[in-house]
Amino acid sequence: MEMRESRVAGCLYGLALGDALGAPTEFLPVGEILRRWPPGGPLEPAGDPARVTDDTQMALAVGEALAGAIRARDFSPATLEALLREAFVGWANSPENNRAPGMTCLRACEGLEAGRGWLEATVKDSKGCGANMRVAAVGLLDPEAHGVGEVGRAAIAQFQAALTHGHATALAASDLTAYAVARLATGTQPSSLPEALKVYASSQREVYHHAWLGELWQRPGVGSPEEFIERGWDECLAVLGRLDAALAAPDYEADPCLATGEGWVAEEALATGLLCFLLYPDEPVKALRRAAVTSGDSDSIACLAGAFAGAFWGADCWPREWVRRIEYRERLARLAGELSRN
Repeated sequence: MEMRESRVAGCLYGLALGDALGAPTEFLPVGEILRRWPPGGPLEPAGDPARVTDDTQMALAVGEALAGAIRARDFSPATLEALLREAFVGWANSPENNRAPGMTCLRACEGLEAGRGWLEATVKDSKGCGANMRVAAVGLLDPEAHGVGEVGRAAIAQFQAALTHGHATALAASDLTAYAVARLATGTQPSSLPEALKVYASSQREVYHHAWLGELWQRPGVGSPEEFIERGWDECLAVLGRLDAALAAPDYEADPCLATGEGWVAEEALATGLLCFLLYPDEPVKALRRAAVTSGDSDSIACLAGAFAGAFWGADCWPREWVRRIEYRERLARLAGELSRN
């Protein structure tokens, strides 16, 4: 397996493995997790198959929509909207959509299925983490080979979020998550990633992707598209500051949620997933286990930590037996192949 395909596969497998490992610990305080899985929390995803949650299901929906655009050689807003709409409605109606899916996604998908325009269907005030749990595949696009460019990749990351989560921070955090995956998948060293993310976030504060987002910015109290999107980037920059503080004095025993948030909202899920990865940048499995032993949205935090670690280290960083057992393994492998091709 070539390096690019290995990193694409590693990211997707890591996302799903983190999801499966963290699913049983979600909602539990750290003390209860350690009581149920002594002495240090769950060591591996349980079951055969190891079941994932709606996080992986929705990540597959986004990735498979992107694969459709790659085959069509068409990443226009109209084409991608149709592909995402079909994928999201298909997920919403799937009999396998029985993993306590997020209410924001369900509500928005109801509107999409009813034929409403996405600007009407989206939940405009939601910045729930469901928007950036599913965005990793966008970061795995090759801007040149797939013809989207760096700006197009950023717009797509925000657009896939906007179909369900209309809050500026949901858009910015999704863009930032995809950017982190992209940087790691092209070899950026983990130690330099936080600074790269702050530079990128600062550069994007006044960038509003009109062709993709249309009139989403229009709402009471917002005077311009730039004012709208600035609020999202500023929340992301604030939580990146908390990430810096946590990494400056790392506490390997404390719950990461105490430093960067419980992960129920987009910017905190990103930061806490990053923190778990960056505490153990050379030990992907340990990073995944740390992410699962958190007091907040543990499956989403571990999902992101796994995506980051796998994007940098590649598919071989995950135990083969874990990969063999992960639910949707064949779909994940097929998607990795499609995203790796030009």
